[in-house]
Amino acid sequence: MNWERWIITDPKIKGGKPVIAGTRITVDLILEKLAAGETIDDLLEAHPRLTEEAVRAALAYAVAVVRQEDIFPSSVGTAA
Repeated sequence: MNWERWIITDPKIKGGKPVIAGTRITVDLILEKLAAGETIDDLLEAHPRLTEEAVRAALAYAVAVVRQEDIFPSSVGTAA
């Protein structure tokens, strides 16, 4: 998935958060709604300017961002 075509950042739009091109719909909003159990169809109904491809681009963008992150072991939930 070529998310670069769909996701933009502009300091004048939503404070520079990544958004779907041509909208003010943020990637984090899409991810939050999907994580809460909404379906892609739910998102498309609530946001008529979205497309399924745009939602998938938001997911691909999230994967790309996480892949670039440095992950550090966490001691949360482990015995001391």
